[in-house]
Amino acid sequence: MTDPQSASINPASARPQGEPPPFVAIEGDDRTGILVICDHASNRVPAAYGGLGLPAAEFERHIGYDIGAAAVTEALAARLGAPALMTTFSRLLIDPNRGEDDPTLVMRLSDGAVVPGNARIDATERELRLETYHRPYQRAIEARLDSMLAAGIVPLVVSIHSFTPVWRGTPRPWHAAVLWDSDPRAALPMIAQLRADPALVVGDNEPYDGALRGDTLYRHATRRGIAHALLEIRQDLIADRGGATAWAERLVPIVQAIRARPDVAEIRHFGSRTGPVEIG
Repeated sequence: MTDPQSASINPASARPQGEPPPFVAIEGDDRTGILVICDHASNRVPAAYGGLGLPAAEFERHIGYDIGAAAVTEALAARLGAPALMTTFSRLLIDPNRGEDDPTLVMRLSDGAVVPGNARIDATERELRLETYHRPYQRAIEARLDSMLAAGIVPLVVSIHSFTPVWRGTPRPWHAAVLWDSDPRAALPMIAQLRADPALVVGDNEPYDGALRGDTLYRHATRRGIAHALLEIRQDLIADRGGATAWAERLVPIVQAIRARPDVAEIRHFGSRTGPVEIG
């Protein structure tokens, strides 16, 4: 791992030559009123970090990225004609879906894998990763939402994730799950419409709880009163392109129907189960 030279280094110059930007923007029509995001789209670690000292196979696991989530995001955005933003770095480098003060922002141990490249991370290196990878992605989301709101469009934000079919030896029964905090406008209709298919087992805030202070949706949707939902899809269902496309096609009419709801097109504040919310 190269030693950072400055905690306030410019992100563009911090990236080694030839490395891609920390996020990909899929262009779409803001007038759809939808923004799709994917926090854990990639398992890439810049070459300068030497794979964080891990075998390459570890990055093919769920600890490296959300398997299939990028393909669903791309297909969903294309079919909706909506813009999307996706990361291009592994969550093992730094987790973009965590607040800057979250203790799991940079993982030293992840599902049994010790991460040598994170073991001795100091404040300077932490700041470098924040400014080079984490913040540019967050700023891109903020800028896109600002642009839509400035045009008089109150967007719906849909965040795409995936989860493992088995956790610590226990099979997970859900095909998909919708995670949410306190704003029900998008989450509850999404749960209801997915459950309308009798073949699907759909979790409501399981296997994870959507109330996570400082995460991407908290920062950009909860605090701003923007309707949102986080969709988790079981990884084995979207591990190949065919499965990812099928799920995107399933989601298109659901997302469009939710966006058409009058209450979704309004700024409304519902607070958070995590505590008081600073509006804005």
